[in-house]
Amino acid sequence: MKNGVVIVGAGHAGVQAAASLREDGYDGPVILVGDENELPYHKPPLSKTFIKDAEAKPQPLRGEAFYTGSAIDYRPGIRIERIDAGRHGLDIAGGGALAFDHLILATGSRPRALPLPGSDLSGVVSLRSLADARLIRELSAESEDIIILGGGFIGLEIAATLRAAGRTVTVVEAVDRLLGRAVAPVVASHVRQRLEATGVRILTGTSISRLEGEDGKVTAAITSSGERLPARMVVVGIGAVPNVELAQAAGLAVANGIRVDHQMRSSVPEILAIGDAASYRHWFTGGDVRLESVQNATDQARLAARTITGHTDAYSAVPWFWSDIGDMKLQMVGLTAGGDSHVVLGDLRDNKFSIYHYAGDRLLGIESVNRPGDHMLGRKMLGAGFSPSPQMVAAGPDGLKAALATFQNMEPARDERIFR
Repeated sequence: MKNGVVIVGAGHAGVQAAASLREDGYDGPVILVGDENELPYHKPPLSKTFIKDAEAKPQPLRGEAFYTGSAIDYRPGIRIERIDAGRHGLDIAGGGALAFDHLILATGSRPRALPLPGSDLSGVVSLRSLADARLIRELSAESEDIIILGGGFIGLEIAATLRAAGRTVTVVEAVDRLLGRAVAPVVASHVRQRLEATGVRILTGTSISRLEGEDGKVTAAITSSGERLPARMVVVGIGAVPNVELAQAAGLAVANGIRVDHQMRSSVPEILAIGDAASYRHWFTGGDVRLESVQNATDQARLAARTITGHTDAYSAVPWFWSDIGDMKLQMVGLTAGGDSHVVLGDLRDNKFSIYHYAGDRLLGIESVNRPGDHMLGRKMLGAGFSPSPQMVAAGPDGLKAALATFQNMEPARDERIFR
């Protein structure tokens, strides 16, 4: 293993892969390559505390001493131009090369571009990196009217944050509700009501035909119906695209992400892919998925390290997600596509409730608003393959106590690592 492992991408997935290699006893070279000139940092705070606080600093994933102390060769500000899978080498943009025994692609995703006239105006921004967050923070301090294009998690987190800072915020979503691919309609409706109560204007079923500007700076968004929405900043949050270009050019299999098996190996076994850019057959649903979450990134990184160090584990982590939107902490566990019924626990008026999703009698997942206990219980139950019946859950506290008692008498979860 003279060339060791090269990891391309220094986000949550890449840093965890480097750390896990050392934790699992790998003693060869580990090179972590990132395209930003920053110490790797936590990304979730960027859409919340960071953009509202001029004094906020990025939160490092690991201190600088971790990399030197763990003999991890972190190389910032480097962009990889090409993978030569045959010779196990990487070409660096601007010159230079790296050889590898194993390569881990943690290339992540990027915001989907806005295909509209005016999208190149100054003040039209998206959020992917620390530099983007700094620009949004700077522009928002100078902007009274802000338009958010897209009613997904990132857009709504930014909308809530900037409205709390006193800005006039309008969210424009092309489909007929918020969070259309992410949560149940009852959750989406609740989020909308809470945001509108704070003064956020929300337009669903509305598309933008163009952006207008003066002197190269955005001044308005024009809807397809002709309404002019004043804007000194337009934040584009219309989805993400996986960064697969390097893999595709190298001949790796790609289908809505870099295709990997249950051990995170690509179609070239010495090359693994993890995180936002990886597409795989999910053990829970039986379908192909590509998940964009910190949990998915870190769990896949741990497994990739185990694969390289000779273990044969299959990926079996329970998927879970979270979002903080104003006074709502949304937590989701499981994958709920294909559900045919649900049970609501709690009271929407108290801003504390959970939705248990079912396919027949099988629990698919739980969506919670300010009820972390339901979320944690769901992670454990789904990890153990345990489904309390809909009737048991609908019975309220007594039913949940009975479900918990049944669950505690079961065999241990099939993969204890999910509780780490």
